[in-house]
Amino acid sequence: MRFGDTDAAGVMHFHQLLRWCHEAYEESLERFGVAAGEVFPTPAAMPEVALPIIHCSADFLAPLVCGDPLAIQLEPVRLDPGCFEVRYSFRPGNGGSARDVARGLTRHLAIRSNNRSRCPLPPPINRWLEAASLESGIRPL
Repeated sequence: MRFGDTDAAGVMHFHQLLRWCHEAYEESLERFGVAAGEVFPTPAAMPEVALPIIHCSADFLAPLVCGDPLAIQLEPVRLDPGCFEVRYSFRPGNGGSARDVARGLTRHLAIRSNNRSRCPLPPPINRWLEAASLESGIRPL
């Protein structure tokens, strides 16, 4: 964790946790072969299905300060044909404690980009959910 990630009290600023969650989500998609342009808007194209976050949460279980190495483990879970959530566990990245120091959660809903109606998850996300269920993703911070 870097100094810019901390607040005036010298501990991790709350919004950083959710930013790191989303970065871990994006990296997991890439690692399992899902290109960013398949699921995120780009200047050149808007995907047919958008995946807005409809809920997020963060729990801070121990103080995190500048210089603390962290590792993120994520667990994507399909909730129904058009919704999934990703559970994130933050642990010390120095191989010390196996105890979580923070947890995050994001819930995503599939909607059609043209009319915002609910729809099934797009094929790239289904592939990712299936592949990720076979392997946990740990990412150092």
